[in-house]
Amino acid sequence: MPNIKSAVKRTQTNEKRRQQRTAQKSAIRTSVKKFLVAVENKEQETAGELLREAKRKLDKGATKGLFHKNAVARQKSRLEKKFNALNS
Repeated sequence: MPNIKSAVKRTQTNEKRRQQRTAQKSAIRTSVKKFLVAVENKEQETAGELLREAKRKLDKGATKGLFHKNAVARQKSRLEKKFNALNS
């Protein structure tokens, strides 16, 4: 445990931000899983809505620095491929 006041504050903010990032990543993973379940069950309409939501959350995660933008682009591309395979 740090002795200096600024270091104590820093550890508190670091912990707070770590918890926020964990919650945000969890929400993103949950939205992606919901989409994948919809695709697996061949629910086109709900899959479209869930895809839109998942892509929006992924983009927000890239903007906030949770994920690298190219990693997000790759994930979105893979999700789109699954959705397009469902439609054809």
